[in-house]
Amino acid sequence: MSRKKRQNGAQKPVATADGYNNFTAKLGSDTRNIQTGGMYMPGYISRNRVMLEFAYRSSFLVGAGVDAMADDMTRKGINISSKLKPGQKGKLETFWDELAIWDGLNDNLKWSRLYGGAVLVVLLEGQDMSSPLKLDRIKEGQFKGVMSLDRWMVNPSYYDLVTDYGPDFGKPKYYKVITNQQGIPPWKIHHSRVIRMEGDTLPFQQAQTENGWGMSVVERIFERIEAFDTATVGTTQLIHKAHLRTYSIAELRKILAAGGDLEKALMKHMDMIRQFQTIEGMTIMDAADKFETHSYTFAGIADVLLRFAEQVSGATGIPLVRLFGQSPAGFNTGDGDLENYYSRVNSLQERRLRRHIRWLLDISWRSLFGEPLPDDFTFEFNKLWEMSDVDRATMANNVVTALGTAVRDLGMPPAAALNDLRNISDVIGIGGSITDEDIEDAKAQWEEDEPETIPPPPFGDPVSKKPVGDSKPDRADRRWYLRWFTGQR
Repeated sequence: MSRKKRQNGAQKPVATADGYNNFTAKLGSDTRNIQTGGMYMPGYISRNRVMLEFAYRSSFLVGAGVDAMADDMTRKGINISSKLKPGQKGKLETFWDELAIWDGLNDNLKWSRLYGGAVLVVLLEGQDMSSPLKLDRIKEGQFKGVMSLDRWMVNPSYYDLVTDYGPDFGKPKYYKVITNQQGIPPWKIHHSRVIRMEGDTLPFQQAQTENGWGMSVVERIFERIEAFDTATVGTTQLIHKAHLRTYSIAELRKILAAGGDLEKALMKHMDMIRQFQTIEGMTIMDAADKFETHSYTFAGIADVLLRFAEQVSGATGIPLVRLFGQSPAGFNTGDGDLENYYSRVNSLQERRLRRHIRWLLDISWRSLFGEPLPDDFTFEFNKLWEMSDVDRATMANNVVTALGTAVRDLGMPPAAALNDLRNISDVIGIGGSITDEDIEDAKAQWEEDEPETIPPPPFGDPVSKKPVGDSKPDRADRRWYLRWFTGQR
């Protein structure tokens, strides 16, 4: 026997009465056992559109796994932190509400997660969809909203790709609409007019099998959801059999075989038992018969269901308190899980939404005001964490105190303090009613009340500020540079 086989777990032949039999443990590398026989096979669920849609409609876990992340990424919106002209910020926010821009982004995120890909089309009145989008050609009132199209509603130009370097390099140049329901024209849309989103991104070779799209988020969690549903259905069946009653009748087979009056008498007896058990709670039976009840204990089933639920939560990346809407048990408040989840949502917002939102804001700005977006335009995603009323009041008091101290002691302009207070109003709950006119009035009042600054002499202060040697050494007030004469010569 070679050294290699001995390392693989082979044992020496064992002598028996019939001779020598070779028992192999089959441990180590390159051996055939249950562990090494397992492998991963692709399910290609992303290609089965009908099954994905049925799962999305029927399973609340599939729906929550697809919708929760998209809803949280678009739920709180953004906060514009740059300095704008009076009224511009309010007009921009109202414009987005009227055109349902956030709803369009939410739908595009959902369908990209469900199907593995979707595009959000920008609707500009009077422009050809097949031509490249030129931002400087957008006129006032031309932007009419957005529309989400999933991967099964468009046919990308796989043989005509983008060759210009940038984020869209190597992606299809055009998207042909192949669905004509709801009045959607058969557009040929240029890639510069869409926001392309994918579900779970795939390596190059696997992405080729999906026609360049990503993978549905349901594909990775499908088996875990099936396991949870199986455990739930099994528990439901146990509940139906939790209380069983058996009734033993002597010579039952003979009665059923004879039939006739004997069987009728038996059924009449059973009806009488049901009647009296319902009314009086009594069981009328022959002395030779036997009546028994059997109950089932559900100890441990809750822990099993919880473990399956935790697997689903881990597969989706959504904590139990958010996925199932249940309150945490024990000493766990769930705040840490939600905080980690919201951090992940914020990272996805920065990676997958920031560039697209700024592009949509630029289009909206040009359609509203007829000018490009300011170069110093900045925005931040609003925090998802919901503070309690006590924490909100404490934070509001600290913010107001800090701003008041900055205005009073550090010379901070009151207009800047009001602007900062309004920017954080969504978090602390106060300051939202501050208008641009209030800020401008505070700025004008501060400029009027500011004392004139006396310029220093052209050649400096002629009086030396250096203390002299005979100054009083124990003087408490050091601000006065006076010579102290003690009377001693």
